[in-house]
Amino acid sequence: MGMIQEFREFAVKGNMIDLAVGVVVGGAFGKIVSSLVGDVIMPPIGLAVGGVDFKNLKAVLKPGEGDIPAVTLNYGAFFQTIFDFMIIAIALFIVVKAINSLRRTEEAAPAAPPPPSDEVVLLGEIRDLLRSRA
Repeated sequence: MGMIQEFREFAVKGNMIDLAVGVVVGGAFGKIVSSLVGDVIMPPIGLAVGGVDFKNLKAVLKPGEGDIPAVTLNYGAFFQTIFDFMIIAIALFIVVKAINSLRRTEEAAPAAPPPPSDEVVLLGEIRDLLRSRA
């Protein structure tokens, strides 16, 4: 019974739930970025280089025979994945940079120093009186 209780405590911890939410949101973000790259960015680039669809770029290593499909090197899909990665990396960089700048703003505003104690004020007045007599 102890092991089941330990697992339950582990699985219900806030960090574990935050991680699960992060994975789900990250997966959805990956789909959005893949759609952005594949449906918005790559078509104009393909048009600019002569109407090439990057997803279909491949080198045939061995032609297909009968029911056996051709063996191909799909470098277009690889390029597509690289573009996806670059856009995700840039987006995450911007998000992390924004969060870090917010943290620096909070840290950069130091709290006002506490007012001097009564003893310090009194000693300062005594010092000023002694200076004025000399």
